[in-house]
Amino acid sequence: MKKLWFIVLTGLFLMLAACGQGSDESENNGGSSDTNQGAEEITKDHADYIIGVTQYVEHPSLDRALDGFQQSIEDAGIKAYFDINYAQADSKNNSSIADKLVGDQVDLIFANSTPSALSALNATREIPIVFTSVTDPVDAGLVSSLENPGGNITGTTDSHPEAIPKTLSFMKEMGISDVGMIYTPSEPNSVIQIEQAKESAAGLELNIHEATVASSSEVKQAAESLIGDVDAFYIITDNTVVSALESVLMIGQQEDLPVFAGEHDSVERGSFAAYGFDYYDIGYEAGEKAVQILTGEKEPGEISVSFPQKLTLLMNQTAAAEMGVEIEEAWKENAEIIE
Repeated sequence: MKKLWFIVLTGLFLMLAACGQGSDESENNGGSSDTNQGAEEITKDHADYIIGVTQYVEHPSLDRALDGFQQSIEDAGIKAYFDINYAQADSKNNSSIADKLVGDQVDLIFANSTPSALSALNATREIPIVFTSVTDPVDAGLVSSLENPGGNITGTTDSHPEAIPKTLSFMKEMGISDVGMIYTPSEPNSVIQIEQAKESAAGLELNIHEATVASSSEVKQAAESLIGDVDAFYIITDNTVVSALESVLMIGQQEDLPVFAGEHDSVERGSFAAYGFDYYDIGYEAGEKAVQILTGEKEPGEISVSFPQKLTLLMNQTAAAEMGVEIEEAWKENAEIIE
């Protein structure tokens, strides 16, 4: 009898333990949510500030920016609790996340991408907003000017004025004449970059061939539609397309079409080359602006928007071989090579 009771009690204990287990990631309005990812573990009850994070999609560049932001806050000695939310590249989720953070009355919103920043600003004109990974905050309507943003918002941009012109000039040097570009029309940052590319390409007598997508599932088909018309792909910092970069890389390898990227993380993932910078740095600098706001040193609208200062050419030697490119000795003088 005692043995039977022991078995029953053991079973009940295991059932209760299973019920008590939770998930580290919870669904929120169709998106996903994490807390204090990558930061020193601070509970909400022991935090001095609650920072709401809205990120359009998970991919290495945006994730690096978030890491830099969190580290910057931690390095400043600020005890913050991070409520991290991902919109999964869905505009409705994006808006819902912004509304949720405003409803929760967070102390500051960190918006990681142009769509995320726009949704945050549409949701509140009172809670301070710091953005990063935004291509053109003025054209997007986020700030009045880079020097004097105004209102409740400031941040860092991921647009270096020479990145696109230098990338296209390098393509010209390689003998490329037709460039395939895939982008999402609903992302304002992408539309701006496409226009910049067209302007630069015209002066270099390069032809831009466009293919548009509405979701990451369409990227492979868009890349396939350009086969036969282009000599190379140029994947700009379009959040939707970058999240499905491997689809383009596969076609680049199969067709011997080099894939150029808009940032270094994509080169590390298998693209051939990119003029770029480390997104960690612009995230870190955004964190420094957030510290000024949280400590009362400055208002958001008084802090100028900054862009990355250092621009370097990164090449992937393995990707070059897979895409039929032989790296010339002259290129190595001005580039960092990874394998």
